[in-house]
Amino acid sequence: MKKLYTSIGLFLATLLSAQVPQAFTYQTIAFNASGAPIANGNVSLKISILENTATGPVLYTEIHNKTTNAKGLVNLNIGQGTPSTGAFGGINWGSNTKFVKVELDPQGGSNYTNVGVNQLMSVPYAQVSKTVVTGAGQGITLVSPNGTNYTLSVNDSGTLSLPTTSGSSSQLPANLYMYGSYNNFTATSADLMRNAGSKVGYKYLPANSQIKFIAAQNASAQNYGSDSQSNLVLNGSNYNISSNGFYKIEITNFPGNPVRTFNFSPSVSLNTTGSGSPTASPLSYNPTTGKFSFNLTGVTSSNFTGFTIALSPGGSTGTEVLGDNLSDGNFDIDGTAIMIPNLTSTAKNFKIEFNINFDATGTYTITQI
Repeated sequence: MKKLYTSIGLFLATLLSAQVPQAFTYQTIAFNASGAPIANGNVSLKISILENTATGPVLYTEIHNKTTNAKGLVNLNIGQGTPSTGAFGGINWGSNTKFVKVELDPQGGSNYTNVGVNQLMSVPYAQVSKTVVTGAGQGITLVSPNGTNYTLSVNDSGTLSLPTTSGSSSQLPANLYMYGSYNNFTATSADLMRNAGSKVGYKYLPANSQIKFIAAQNASAQNYGSDSQSNLVLNGSNYNISSNGFYKIEITNFPGNPVRTFNFSPSVSLNTTGSGSPTASPLSYNPTTGKFSFNLTGVTSSNFTGFTIALSPGGSTGTEVLGDNLSDGNFDIDGTAIMIPNLTSTAKNFKIEFNINFDATGTYTITQI
């Protein structure tokens, strides 16, 4: 039988609420009938939680309509789709083995085909406990639907305190988005901070831009801003960007969660060999097109073995290097050096243009000049 498409799934240890998670993240690559990834396509996924075995009773089913990225990758939160059977919150994670079944329609409809069943291991079982035991003097943090943190605590006499809003900026939601004057503070188009040890994003911002952060792409979600020390706090003030520039915005996971902004320019690293090495012109940026560009001069097949783009402004996440693992014109973090095709022993000159998205993805073009 001809295989129509396959799916390779990966569960990530990212829980989507503070104490009793109501979702967990899932990634999959969608393939078409020819076995190629479905790039930038609309697909439908049907996710089911099964009891005991890979063919056991269905406890819960939900539907997701998603758009793949340029490499066919789909990200979704299991537990936050459109339910069609059962209730995610009603699953008893503490009894019996659980399996997840993934069905896919690569056309975005409802003609689903089973592409895999996998046993759930440790990640969702953080949802098991309905009684949370914490250390001495610690409270239990509860998160409201809009992302606000509340703390429930008890004294030595056993008297419970009512939940109070937590002012600690160290209690951040698992996902945090940036928005500001650059998008008219529109929550629905806020940019998701990438979790890379710290929460990180890259963006060109004009002078006097104002930015804040929000727990979800929803205007009613909890927002975060600056206190007098530029730390992130609930309902804080806007952060001000003092000068034009391409910025790395970083929120560390250390207590106090200071927001740090680094105005910098990416750098180009050339891999060269032999004599007569090629040279790269200084990098320039066009705010209108949102693209960086530079020229490569004197490139031959014997003196050049590729280039990478380095994002090295500082911060706790350090340098991130952009290459291209698939040679498809799309950046990959820590990807292999980008080659120029059809080089010969005759020196040639090229113009390279590229953009860098908020999450450090991006695209590039190479044009001979």
